[in-house]
Amino acid sequence: MSFPKHSILPGFWLCLGYSLFWLSFIVLLPLAGLFLYTAHINSYQLHTILTDQRLLSALKLSLYTSFYASLLSSILGGFLAWNLTYYEFTGKKIIDSMIDLPLALPTAVAGIALTNLYAPNGLFGTFLPFKVAYTPLGIILALVFVTIPFVIRTLQPVIKDFPPSLQEAALTLGATRLQIFLYIFLPILFPAWLTGFSLSIARSLGEYGSVVFIAANIPYKTEILPILIVSKLDQFDYISATVISLVMLLISFSLLFLFNFIQKYFKPYRFILSTSQFSPIYFLKKSS
Repeated sequence: MSFPKHSILPGFWLCLGYSLFWLSFIVLLPLAGLFLYTAHINSYQLHTILTDQRLLSALKLSLYTSFYASLLSSILGGFLAWNLTYYEFTGKKIIDSMIDLPLALPTAVAGIALTNLYAPNGLFGTFLPFKVAYTPLGIILALVFVTIPFVIRTLQPVIKDFPPSLQEAALTLGATRLQIFLYIFLPILFPAWLTGFSLSIARSLGEYGSVVFIAANIPYKTEILPILIVSKLDQFDYISATVISLVMLLISFSLLFLFNFIQKYFKPYRFILSTSQFSPIYFLKKSS
């Protein structure tokens, strides 16, 4: 005799419908309005806006500053997450609390602080042999400040839940610390690292507050897409602002989709993990 399966938590359809309603109201409807507004633009206007050299320059700057800032955040965030999880040292709790500061702090405040520090007459900018503020390097610095918490908070749970038995098995096979990291830790951390990288690059593309002051908003030099959108709105050019916003939306969605596809279907370390002589998986295969 078979009994019908019931969910442990009742009210599934009610909760799902309530969630989808608010998701549509807050997220989907504004995005749909953006597409509908853009649909009224004729092909000539669309071509003129998309081929504007100012837009192409801002797009290029946004892409490569977001990429390098996310890459730097992923590297530095990986080291910080590793140290905060595996080591005990004085001031650990203070540093761990300060990681969430960029998420709680208004980004405009961060932008003003970074500009005051790295301006040519600032506290750090006076002693630096190169210019940071009002350059693409300053934009990257501001983006690293606001994106590094995403990487750290993504990696910390994975590092904390890492099974010690794998490391112990590798040690019994004579693996060094570097080999354990490359063949044991890195394959497990890679999906979480890629998630943090994708979140960082998506946040970097849309960041405005922390960049607007340190970038100086110089067209063709330090003007990124969010700043260009605000500039178009100040000029009451709502059509161009809408088209640029739609371009940013499509780029961010495409990048997130690409990273999710890589995580699901592409395992670059699977072969290394299964064939390395220091891998417990290889040892178990050989023993069987």
